[in-house]
Parts: sequence; C-alpha cells; structure tokens
Amino acid sequence: MKRLFFINLIWLAGAALLSGQAVEIEFTEYKLDNGLHVILHQDNSTPIVVTNIMYHVGSKNENPNRTGFAHFFEHLMFEGTKHIPRGKFSEYVEHAGGSLNAYTSFDVTNYYVLLPSNQLELGLWLESERLLHAVVDSVGIRTQKDVVIEEKKQTMDNQPYGTILYETVRRAYREHPYRWVVIGDENHIRDAEDHEFKEFHEMFYVPDNAVLVIAGDIDIEETKQLVEAYFGEIPSGTGEIYRPDIAEPRRNEEIRDTVYDNIQLPLILQAYNIPARGTEDYYAVDMLAALLSRGQSSRLHRRLVDEQRVALQVSAQSLSLEDPGLSLIIAFPNMGIDPKDLEDAINTELDKVKNELITETEMEKLRNQFESQFVNNNTTMASRANSLATYHTILNDAGRINTEIERYMAVTRQDIIDVAQRYFTEENRVVLYYLPESQ
Repeated sequence: MKRLFFINLIWLAGAALLSGQAVEIEFTEYKLDNGLHVILHQDNSTPIVVTNIMYHVGSKNENPNRTGFAHFFEHLMFEGTKHIPRGKFSEYVEHAGGSLNAYTSFDVTNYYVLLPSNQLELGLWLESERLLHAVVDSVGIRTQKDVVIEEKKQTMDNQPYGTILYETVRRAYREHPYRWVVIGDENHIRDAEDHEFKEFHEMFYVPDNAVLVIAGDIDIEETKQLVEAYFGEIPSGTGEIYRPDIAEPRRNEEIRDTVYDNIQLPLILQAYNIPARGTEDYYAVDMLAALLSRGQSSRLHRRLVDEQRVALQVSAQSLSLEDPGLSLIIAFPNMGIDPKDLEDAINTELDKVKNELITETEMEKLRNQFESQFVNNNTTMASRANSLATYHTILNDAGRINTEIERYMAVTRQDIIDVAQRYFTEENRVVLYYLPESQ
C-alpha cells in the first residue's frame, strides 16, 4: 500500500509539471572543499526528492585493451559498501518506497535514487557510502564479470541487429576512443585482474570527478548542511584523472561494408561524423535529423515509406556526445526492393536538403518540435536532476537547462543547408548493409 501511494505521488508530480508551460528552473550550485560539485533544485509541489550523482567517466576514458570498465562499474557499485551488506543497496531504497537506476554512456556514468522527501537522508547516506566505502573486492568483481558478459551476449551478440553500433563506431572512428562500444569487449573484462579494476575505481570515483544533484521537496539551507555532513569529509582523488585528448582526423573517403547477421530483413545504415554537443553547428545538425525522420510527415518517411514505398521504416538521429559524434540514418527496404535502390532514394532526399531551402512551414514545425521536447525533457524531478547533471558535466554550464532551447530557436533555414553540405557528404560517411546470413 505504501509503494502504491508513492507511485501515485510520482504520477501526480509528473502531471503537475506537465500541466504548465516551460518555466525557468531555479537552482543553487557550489563546490565542496573536496571538489564535489553540488546543485540543489527546490520544488515543494510534491513530497518527493531525487538524489542524482554523475561521474565524468564513460567508455571513452578506458584503456583500449581494457574496454567495458565504466559499464562494469555501473553494476559493481550496487554490490555493497563497508556499511551496506552485499546485495542490500536496492533493498534499502525499495523498503523506503523509492526507486533507483543507473546508466553508462560514452561520456558519463550516472546513478539516481528517487525517494519520498522525508527519506532524503537515506539517499544521501547511500550515495556517500557508495562514493567513500564501495567494496571493490574479488567476490564482487568475479560476480559482475559474469553479469556483464551475459548481458553482452543477450543484448548484443544474440540480438538481431545487436551489433549495429559496434560495427558502426569501429569504422566511423579510427583514433578516438568512441571507436569501441560502451559495453566493451568480454575478453577485456574476463582477462582483467582485480588490481586493474581497483585502479580504475580509485581514479574516477572521487568527489572531484562528480556532480551531486538534489532535486525536489527540500529546503536549500538544510540540504546544504546535510550534504556537508555526508560528503564533506570524503577525501579528494590523489591522482590525475585521465581525459582523452584525441581529435578524430577528418575522413576523406567513404567507408562501405556489408555485415551478415542472423536477421530476416536487410538494413541500410549511413553514419556521418558531426560536431560535438554544444558547438554552433550541432544544433542545425540535430534539427536536420528531425527534419528527415521525426514523425510521419517527416521528409524521409513521407517520401520513402508513404509515396515511393521503397522503405518499411526509416529513422535519423544524432548521437549527442561530448566530443564529435555521429548522425545516423537507418532504413529497412520494403519487400522486393533492392537495398541499393533504397540507398539512392535516401541520397536523393539528402541532395534536396543540400540545395533547397526548407519551407517556412517545415522550419516552424521543427521549432515547435524542439520546444515541446525541451519542455518534456524537464517534466519530472528525475529528468530535471539528470538534465542539470548532464549540462554541468558535458557543457560545464548547468544553466543550459534554461537556455539550451535558444540555440535551437536561432537556427535558420540557411544553417540547415550549410550543415547538410558540410557534414552529409559522401567522403564523410560510413555505409553499412546488414544482410541475412543466407545471402
């Protein structure tokens, strides 16, 4: 009954936030003496609180011969601490009526705990324990090795099209550490010794490599005191934190390849190298991806699926990364359609974008889509906390939670043409054909 009540509170919180228009999200930020960056967002509309901690470590911070470590620690950090028995971390949260989760990306690792606001201290204690007293021992390492290797088999190796990102990034990047996927190589995980995991943990899981965001039904001054009590005495890291400083060389010729997989339907993928998140051209590139495939009235869907019927499905999206990322176009050819004919149809639509201004109606539609997305991304307390952490970590400016939309609104129709001509070129792309093994 207690859990059902809390679930209803979460739903009501989301509904309350959704009912309003975009409003400025106020927050307080400061840094502890140990380097931990703290962001507090007070919203007393519902009695819930989110404790979100983001570590500036993702797969790009790994040794090329030891990939998958960041994702490995996403799992290991739930094993237990000096004062939390093994396997009990989640139970503490669930017994208090809360929920928790974590994720790893190319750039960051994030953990959050959502609780009734009268359980704020529990959330702070759990995260401070995980930061100061995480147990990185042979038992936990051995257990999580099996877990992550099995996860890779289920989500990548034995999943139709499961290797698509792996096959893409290893061709799209020659030097940058984005060239391996977040889940890593199972042989690297299996062969790694305990001391290697401990050294990785000691380097990256330190206060001066993290941002702590607390959002919800709090009092700012009281929360500051609690943060100091739980996190203030945690020592800073003692070594240099590894940050890759590798610029991917500009590609000067197309990479084209075929992958045979245990699939029924062929798939075509185009991957274009694009600027990093937060750079001037990034916003126009992101809007171009939406122009091509967001919604049934988008250009690729309308032309290739509805009119020409050469595609069953088509999508385009940008990988929003701290360093230069990728824009992906993925399409499934209709029955009886040669994949090459579908690829030609995609290229025809790209040529139109490169040579003709999109209509004012299309531009207005894009602006509306991104405004709606911007509002929806911050409708729950958990999403607000994550946005604040991400903007601080990736763009060094939590205030982007209020101003990022202005950069999209400043994009012009000419900007769309410019980035299409600059980045969506033959020599700047990887083209993959996924074909059934029977072919």
